[in-house]
Amino acid sequence: MRYFHAMHRVTALVRPPQSTFELGCAAQVFGIERAELPARYAFGVCTEHPGPLATLAGYDMVVTDGLDALDRAETVIVPGWLPTAEPPSPAVVEALRRAHARGARVVSICSGAFALAHAGLLDGRRATTHWAQAGEFAERFPDVELDPDVLYVDHGDVATSAGAGAGFDLCMHLLRTDQGARYAAHVARTMVMPPHREGGQLQYSAPPRPSHIDGTLAPLLEWVTARLGEPVSIEDMAAHAGVSPRTLTRRFADQLGTSPGRWLLAQRIAAAQDLLESSDLPLDAIARRVGLSSATNLRRRFVNALATTPGAYRRSFRSPSAPTGPPG
Repeated sequence: MRYFHAMHRVTALVRPPQSTFELGCAAQVFGIERAELPARYAFGVCTEHPGPLATLAGYDMVVTDGLDALDRAETVIVPGWLPTAEPPSPAVVEALRRAHARGARVVSICSGAFALAHAGLLDGRRATTHWAQAGEFAERFPDVELDPDVLYVDHGDVATSAGAGAGFDLCMHLLRTDQGARYAAHVARTMVMPPHREGGQLQYSAPPRPSHIDGTLAPLLEWVTARLGEPVSIEDMAAHAGVSPRTLTRRFADQLGTSPGRWLLAQRIAAAQDLLESSDLPLDAIARRVGLSSATNLRRRFVNALATTPGAYRRSFRSPSAPTGPPG
């Protein structure tokens, strides 16, 4: 995990015709100052040829910074690359490679993966893009291990997301990685969206035939979230929802793109992150509060999910205002 507590420069590389939604995903997460949160990001936009730039929304926007802005960026985001059949110029390829070589994190949203692939940043690595462009991508870049069924893939130095909506998920994931769960949850609340969706969830591609999602999961999710410290099983969840475990599993796949067990574990880990940031509780107490039974189990689950230990996470993200005395 990376930990950024000083101002971190994020620069989006755009090109005509630019998708305003995909650019907006990055700008909304990294470019907005929010009350009660310290500003941690400086957000900017650049393009190969500064000046008026056409968008898919029917209007032009003016971009004043050129490719040299990428030399000052710590995170570079390519929010789409259309048309996908048109490769980036040698100057753009060189700018992306130069940024990556000096240690900048390079990120793509949706079709932006095509630009990263042209630059050779995805060779021999797992990546994703929009499901509708997966066939074209796989044919053009056989050296990339394409996974068309996930929301995003993050290697630390390079990250790719699926469709534009998954761009929000990837940006929120990067925010959590940089600033911790509590900071990301505050940002998510201001956008009225969930703070985290796992990258391994399925993309919501068009089904082969119409399907009907029979029953919202919202009441069940609220019921489970209020009982994370209890030993809630899939059978308990199904009984509360008044359906069979098999039906519940199908509804989770349809509505959330994951299984009940994986969703529940993600909520337990997120709750543990919050307690590690906001309290001085020992690991055993945190594990019991979030339903992970013991510090040993908490450590194992934490390392598997976040590639760091609870102790290291607490040292990096613990709030200065967290209580320091014995837990009440």
